[in-house]
Amino acid sequence: MSTSGSTPKRRGPGLAAASGDILLSSDLADEDRWPGWTERELKTTVASSVSIGLRIHEAVVGALNVYARAPHAIDADTIAVLETFAAYAAVAVANAHLYDSTAALALRMQEAMASRAVIEQAKGIIMADRHCTPTEAFAILTTVSQDSHRRVRDVAQALVDRAAGEPSTS
Repeated sequence: MSTSGSTPKRRGPGLAAASGDILLSSDLADEDRWPGWTERELKTTVASSVSIGLRIHEAVVGALNVYARAPHAIDADTIAVLETFAAYAAVAVANAHLYDSTAALALRMQEAMASRAVIEQAKGIIMADRHCTPTEAFAILTTVSQDSHRRVRDVAQALVDRAAGEPSTS
């Protein structure tokens, strides 16, 4: 089933369904689109399969892969039901991805706010000790950071901990 002049892809229909298409393999014994995959599956109990790309708007967020033990076990009615299920699964996968990326962003923002607070505290300590401007205090922090090969936030935390009389964690 590969087009003439092209080398068949050496991956399974689940990966190929990333295009968003429906890929039916009614009988794996006759399948030639994914030779390596087909040979492995035929050694198991899989005899037919269908892969449906999970689409959200124009993006494909995954694939639904269904396998059957008998050849020609997946008919048009089964595919129609799977398409409906795939539409709901695509929403769930997209929502899970959105949640994960939003949670990661919130964590990065929280860390940035904590870093900013400790850097501002360290600048205040330096300004009080050296009677300098905020810009000069930050320049001192960055110089120490570069000289010690540590992040500015870590240098600032060590300074704040030392000023508070706490043992340094950095």
